[in-house]
Amino acid sequence: MSDGHQHNGHERVPGRQRRRFPGISSRAYEHPADRSALVALRKLSGFDTVFKALSGLLPERSLRLLFLSDSVRVSDRQFAHLNDMLRDACYILDLQKVPPMYVNQDPNPNAMCIGLDEPIIVVTTGLVELLDEEEMRAVVGHEVGHALSGHSVYRTVLLFLTSLAVRVAWIPLGNVAIMAIVTALREWFRKSELSADRAGLLVGQDVQASMRGLMKIAGGNHLHEMNVDAFLEQAEEYESGGDLRDSVLKILNVLPRSHPFTTVRAAELKKWAASRDFQRIMDGHYPRREDDKEASVRDSWRESASTYADEMRTSKDPLMKLVSDIAGGAGDLGGRVRRGFGGFTGSKQGPSRPDGDGDTDGNPPRDQA
Repeated sequence: MSDGHQHNGHERVPGRQRRRFPGISSRAYEHPADRSALVALRKLSGFDTVFKALSGLLPERSLRLLFLSDSVRVSDRQFAHLNDMLRDACYILDLQKVPPMYVNQDPNPNAMCIGLDEPIIVVTTGLVELLDEEEMRAVVGHEVGHALSGHSVYRTVLLFLTSLAVRVAWIPLGNVAIMAIVTALREWFRKSELSADRAGLLVGQDVQASMRGLMKIAGGNHLHEMNVDAFLEQAEEYESGGDLRDSVLKILNVLPRSHPFTTVRAAELKKWAASRDFQRIMDGHYPRREDDKEASVRDSWRESASTYADEMRTSKDPLMKLVSDIAGGAGDLGGRVRRGFGGFTGSKQGPSRPDGDGDTDGNPPRDQA
């Protein structure tokens, strides 16, 4: 808990009580798409055995030695304020074993949780210098959420396969096969980031701090020049703006990324913070770890499918509107597509509406935190 004094140059906010969640299951905060994939993987017979066998091929021991030898390990003697946050996050989420945490010299703000046998957390100096106490607390909670969900295992596999894809790029079809797996893992991991953002909110219990942190990751340490409401308006414009061409470009832009875009993360977290699910957790009503073995794969898939259906139905994205209309049996498909691709034909008409009335390319952005 914060104690209200200054420590290692970081201003400490006045101490305040935060709710603890004894025995909480990661299912409480996991995004439905993330949760259904994890429940299914955990139910597979021999899944743990396969990954332990794979661990012999992964450079996990090398990574641990690298961070031990060339980074600063967080403790009560080094980066003590981060050590307090880490222990506090593990206490709030009831994670029994506190994972090792390292600070790595890198000006890019980033953090990750990796490891097969035991998770380790790494944060960069760029992130530590960018965020204030409460913003950093949300990030630490985010990474502890990854650890509690078991995401570190799959994140390590993703890093390994991404590196392997580069090395075997010269082999005919070899890179294609690996990249197909990498693409699937990235799609899952983008959903897992939304889950971890929720865990960070449960730890920090300050939605404004979570919003500020995401905004700083996008725009740097110029908080006096930025506004959370305006930042969220960007997410609204991103989702609803443009025509079908823009919808396709959005998909292409996000495919190489392991993280969702920052404005999208902020909007998703804001929506969850206002939901009944979040309030129930804060009131002490949440799934317990002891019941994880009884979790139903079918129920998780059903909830995931329901979530995607709701997102498609309520989405303002032109492509999602078109798909929803097709699923609903809407007529005049050709006209809708022509109006949707107005950007190609020079038409100034906007994207189609559900009722049928017509009313650049560069390198993908770097993944962060």
